[in-house]
Amino acid sequence: MADTSPSSLAKELLAILHRDEGRLRRIDRYVHGEHDDPYMPPQADDEYRLLARRAISNWMPLLIGTPAQALYVDGFRPGTTAAGLPQASSSTSPQWSHWQRSRMDARQAAVYRGALSFGHSFVLTEKTKRGVVSKGLSAKRTAALYEDPANDETPYAALTIVAKPKGDTPGKARMWDGKYEYPVTFKSRSDLDSVRVGGKKLHGASECPVTRFAASVDLEGRTVGVVEPMIALQNRINQTIFDLLVSQTYTSHEVRYATGMAPPLQMELIDENGNVTRDPAQAVDSRPKLGPDGQPMPAAINHNARRFLFAEDPDVKFGSLPAGPIGSLIDSVDMSIRHLAAISQTPPHHLLGQIANLSAEALLAAETALSRKIAEFQSLFGEAWERVFRLAAELDGDTAAQDDFHGEVQWRDMESRSLAQAADALGKLADQLGIPVRGLWKRVPGVTQTEYEDWEQMAEEDDSVGQLATALTRATPDAATTSSVPATADRVVMAA
Repeated sequence: MADTSPSSLAKELLAILHRDEGRLRRIDRYVHGEHDDPYMPPQADDEYRLLARRAISNWMPLLIGTPAQALYVDGFRPGTTAAGLPQASSSTSPQWSHWQRSRMDARQAAVYRGALSFGHSFVLTEKTKRGVVSKGLSAKRTAALYEDPANDETPYAALTIVAKPKGDTPGKARMWDGKYEYPVTFKSRSDLDSVRVGGKKLHGASECPVTRFAASVDLEGRTVGVVEPMIALQNRINQTIFDLLVSQTYTSHEVRYATGMAPPLQMELIDENGNVTRDPAQAVDSRPKLGPDGQPMPAAINHNARRFLFAEDPDVKFGSLPAGPIGSLIDSVDMSIRHLAAISQTPPHHLLGQIANLSAEALLAAETALSRKIAEFQSLFGEAWERVFRLAAELDGDTAAQDDFHGEVQWRDMESRSLAQAADALGKLADQLGIPVRGLWKRVPGVTQTEYEDWEQMAEEDDSVGQLATALTRATPDAATTSSVPATADRVVMAA
């Protein structure tokens, strides 16, 4: 049986971080534009290396940001009550109060971007002086252990590094198992003999309070984000752009030449003592200026459209070499970006910016793959948030909510539709299919939970006034027939 002592768990978790450090660092470099250099000749000079740096065209943030910007939790609908009745979502529910207390409206984006970049990220739920809060943890500093990493949502141990080692000062980490939290110190991730585990304390939950947010998990438990599979294509794009810059710099311009004549040389003035002087009055002679290699240095020729070339020797010939074509390289860049769009399920017009003359049906078809991808992420991340809400309820002492496995995260509709289109569609759903109007309010683009609750309150107030008016009208039929104008609630009250 495997050793499950705190010291053994800490060593195993640090060993995982050490094993994945190089891979995650490479992914992080590509996200921030620090890519591998494109191929260049071994004898490449500084100009070549400058072009190589300028050839970096970082598409990774767009591959992460496109789906991440469509992921926004806007509410949480709890499951059924003890009587078996469905509960309505509310901005005053304990679950949503925990969400607001944790400032997750703004912080949730970092959790999604971390998961999309590295394949997974984590959220820690714990008690603080402000109450139960949750916060995101980076995959570069956090690891978790699962009995079945492909199917288990609850780890049996997790560790996050809070301070890296500096000189003689050891690094610090926090570790959790199903019941306790432990402080951990270490000299380096690879020096497992230096790992020390301090005294334990209860963290208050019945299971490990760390939740994994995985962008994609296979049956082996491996997580993959959107960056790592695209590194090879990103390198190909950088190489093609580097070749384009080299061709643009050296062959895309017409080259003029002259044969049968020696180029003019840089001359320096010599005084009577044989020394170099800059004063023409002291000069008695001149000689070619020598370069570092001891050879005469040619003078720079300033040729432009206002100057005319001429030579004294009739055998001198002037001519020009045509510029080399670069259209094929531009087409190659375009093709590589289209491959990137297809493999990453990103609409081509998001990468290429070509949206002219596209119909609404064509735009919808282009974004179908992205919509499916976002729906998959919402399903995966939604399950993780539901566990976070259950953990928060347990730490808050809410026994009913901690066993609520029927709760549902509500995602904001981020599709770009006009209000007129949405109103027309929702009106048809209500009229033609008989769907209750109130059931469609949350599908209005941009509506928030607070606005929805305000609408419900105003509708209930209007219903109360209407019911009162109807009751008074029935109680005083004479007042209702004295005028041909339909009585409003205020007039009925006055008649009463």
